[in-house]
Amino acid sequence: MKVLVLGGDGFCGWPTALHLSAQGHEVTIVDNLARRCIDVELEVDSLTPISPMGVRIEVWKELTGRDIGFINLDLAQEYDRLVDVLLNERPDAVVHFAEQRAAPYSMRSPKAKRYTVDNNVNGTHNLLCAIVQTGLDISVVHLGTMGVYGYGWSGTAPIPEGYLTVKVPTPDGDLDREILHPANPGSVYHMTKTLDQLLFAFYAKNDGLRNTARHHGIVWGTQTPQTALDERLINRFDYDGDYGTVLNRFLMQAAIGHPLTVHGTGGQTRAFIHIRDTVRCVEIALNNPPKRGDQPSVFNQVTETYRVRDLAELISQKTGVEVANLPNPRKEAAENDLIVTRDRFLALGLEPTTLSEGLLEEVRDISSKYAHRADTSKIIARSVWNAGMETSPDLMR
Repeated sequence: MKVLVLGGDGFCGWPTALHLSAQGHEVTIVDNLARRCIDVELEVDSLTPISPMGVRIEVWKELTGRDIGFINLDLAQEYDRLVDVLLNERPDAVVHFAEQRAAPYSMRSPKAKRYTVDNNVNGTHNLLCAIVQTGLDISVVHLGTMGVYGYGWSGTAPIPEGYLTVKVPTPDGDLDREILHPANPGSVYHMTKTLDQLLFAFYAKNDGLRNTARHHGIVWGTQTPQTALDERLINRFDYDGDYGTVLNRFLMQAAIGHPLTVHGTGGQTRAFIHIRDTVRCVEIALNNPPKRGDQPSVFNQVTETYRVRDLAELISQKTGVEVANLPNPRKEAAENDLIVTRDRFLALGLEPTTLSEGLLEEVRDISSKYAHRADTSKIIARSVWNAGMETSPDLMR
């Protein structure tokens, strides 16, 4: 299969590109290297050392004999070039990771909010519009998020995979209708993902595009078998307050003896999946696309759920590092349940990695090994959800 990986230089995109190449697919990465520019803006690097894109591709060729192409293109701004790329490459499928992925970053300033919307929504729409313009039959696999469903408002009702059957009352009786599960985004980033859903639904209905959305939990872990082959292929490990996911942040803090920073009560329940399982899920989705004319296919990409305080306690028990509660910079419920239907990937053969299996590997091989690269001034989350939260001295220290 010929596959374009949009955003293939990023945390999920890079290991996906290597995994697909290792499986024998013809892979080309399309990326404008924006994530590296954000590192410069935030003045913080990945805990792991990230090689230039040219070096990464050369090392992969050297070790495996396989070629990965690279095209530097801004999906949101260079529409005509995108059309040319599709016509020249004629891919069977596109894996779409080319979006600003951090909720805290999307809330840090008016500039970041506007950039997130401009980049994410425009990029997705450009892709779908370009596929229609070229007339090519390309299936799209998109990285969505569990955050489109929101947290805490559905109680103990299981969240289905994308769609919900509802009853519409009419004078002649109730009508059964299947709708996209109601969205309840908690940040500008999550809002862009809910807009993506509507774009996919429209272009599937109107133009017959074949779209798959994977609503993922928090992706944790660093290495896949491919990125572990050579340090020059190593994946990102973000730990800062804007881009560091809660688990990676805890692991890095534990490695340097910094208290594990739990925001609020820690009663927020989140879904998790290892990066090794993420790349497998992409391949499963590529191999099982919807048919032309079908509604978008939706998978919940989740292996397990944890309350944040329970996750902190688990790591504290394994490492001996204490837990510290700080004010929550987010506007969210203090406690929430999260019950997720996640049968489709399991039915198609996914054998997930659990936290209990993979945590010690992360502490030993990544967090501790590269602890000397950590900038402790970047640990505390400083991006807040509204202006009233900015007065908290604990958030601003």
